[in-house]
Amino acid sequence: MIDNTDIDLASGIAAFESKEFRQAFGLLSPLAEEGNVEAQHRIAIMAQNGLGMAPNESLAFRYMKNAAENNHSLAQHGLAFMYMEGECAEKNMSEAIVWFTKAAEQGLAGSQTTLASIYEQGMGVDKNPELAKQWYKKAGFDM
Repeated sequence: MIDNTDIDLASGIAAFESKEFRQAFGLLSPLAEEGNVEAQHRIAIMAQNGLGMAPNESLAFRYMKNAAENNHSLAQHGLAFMYMEGECAEKNMSEAIVWFTKAAEQGLAGSQTTLASIYEQGMGVDKNPELAKQWYKKAGFDM
């Protein structure tokens, strides 16, 4: 038996990737409401950037945070950026570092690189060249 949820998710992701955001929203929104973290992550991006819908910072934050709390590494990265930039959330570097670290520990190179830069530059933390070097190495950079 084929699960319609899987079909709707695949169709919603395909619509999102094709930049058919209104269609993606229609397919993914019910799944996001049901707790599907992949759908929540995509809806959060659309809500944050006004893609296929009016920008909605509270919806973007709620879905990004929920997906992040459920170990979705890209959502953890996205939530970290929300905190770092003060977009959709109060600017908070310590929270940003927590979420970048969670994503980085799952192997997300973008978060590893961002953490390395944070420690290298001392953004909201004391400069830590050794920790920066470790994160750059994990991200695949030879230091």
